[in-house]
Amino acid sequence: MVTQMSCEPTDAERFPTITEDGRRMLKFMREHPAAPIYRNQSGNRLTAEEVEELSKFETQTRHATVGWPAKGLPNWLPEFVEQTFETVPYYRDLGSPPIRFEDIRPINRVDFARDIAPFVPDHADLRRMINFRTTGTTGHPLLIASHPVVAGRYLAFHKRAMDRFGVGLTHGAGQVGVILLGYQRKCFTYVSVTPTMNESGLAKINLHEDDWRHADDRALYLDTMAPEVIAGDPISFAELLKLPMRHKPRVMISVSMMLLPGFRKKLEERFACPVLDMYSLNEVGPVGVFDANAGGHVLLQPNLYVEILDNNGNRVKPGQRGEITLTGGFNFCLPLLRYRTGDFASLSFGVDAPILVGLAGRKPVRFRANHGSWINNIDITHALHPLALPHFRVHQSADGTITLSLPTGTLPHATAACLALKPLFGEQLINVATLRSEDKVIQYMSDLEEVTA
Repeated sequence: MVTQMSCEPTDAERFPTITEDGRRMLKFMREHPAAPIYRNQSGNRLTAEEVEELSKFETQTRHATVGWPAKGLPNWLPEFVEQTFETVPYYRDLGSPPIRFEDIRPINRVDFARDIAPFVPDHADLRRMINFRTTGTTGHPLLIASHPVVAGRYLAFHKRAMDRFGVGLTHGAGQVGVILLGYQRKCFTYVSVTPTMNESGLAKINLHEDDWRHADDRALYLDTMAPEVIAGDPISFAELLKLPMRHKPRVMISVSMMLLPGFRKKLEERFACPVLDMYSLNEVGPVGVFDANAGGHVLLQPNLYVEILDNNGNRVKPGQRGEITLTGGFNFCLPLLRYRTGDFASLSFGVDAPILVGLAGRKPVRFRANHGSWINNIDITHALHPLALPHFRVHQSADGTITLSLPTGTLPHATAACLALKPLFGEQLINVATLRSEDKVIQYMSDLEEVTA
């Protein structure tokens, strides 16, 4: 059974291999006069052997081949299926695996939300296991089983993504490597160090003013920390754009939400660095990174198999859109077999890796124009691409009225957004409303019947 630890760990347990350099870094990030109010504590929990293992894993991952034959399966898949049916209680209860891989019943977020324990393999070390909760916007909160090594593996895939754009990291002891941004009323915040990067600093901070002694401290702290990498989502990046920060990171990584090209361009111009749009899931980690030259999100994991399924669980034809469904992954505490993500795209095969084309989170929604035709939400996304919008929501009421909701700071874009949507909706009235800038929202909603695209 997966359970949370009953007592608060000590610093020695959080940082088993920490040196004096690491302790000085933690103190520097925590006790700087402009530091935010760190509300939580966390650590890498990695042993010396695991740090060495992660270094080897990174090297292998960054040079591995990703993909499988266009009309075939990955060569590692049969053994993975066999092992999963032997060691994972949920699958063992089903008996022997079917002869055909496609006859394995897909699972989804609801299965995990009901009870995650049956999906954790027998060999998982419960004493070392960690877990975290993710709520999302689907109505199915998840408790995800993980491990310190699994958390440490994320860096290898982020570096593989950076390699694609010629970005190399150099920070080590005495320097801050990564700052993770949030912009929420309540946010888990902490400081840590990264052993595989010579204990460079890592911090998760909340840009919401409630987490700071003075609002002006936000830019001062970031300038002083001078991280190589700033990671966040479009909402936290929109707040970052308001700050008079002078520091230019080597790279920015956007996760968790759709990143419109217009907003990515604005970030790249402001911070003079590449902004990587990552498709990442708590259940499986980094899946792909957007590359405009490749035409979509290029897959990153060598041991992750991607299918595109229709509503009935059947594979669609090449190039056809459907639900992204995952098998494999690097989280040995939660091996996946045909996990339906709730996200949609088509799949193509690029020169060096498969590519998710036209990625859109959650089920497609269609909207009705005043002349009676239907409009797919992906058409709305394309229409709004050029605008520097961190996020938005389009909602159609039962009477057909369209409401476009935008954050306060982007309301000047309302006229341009309405003009961009006019070719789709014609003379149909489009109302403009305000979103709180820290709200995470479902981007496309409709009260009409038969709205599933």
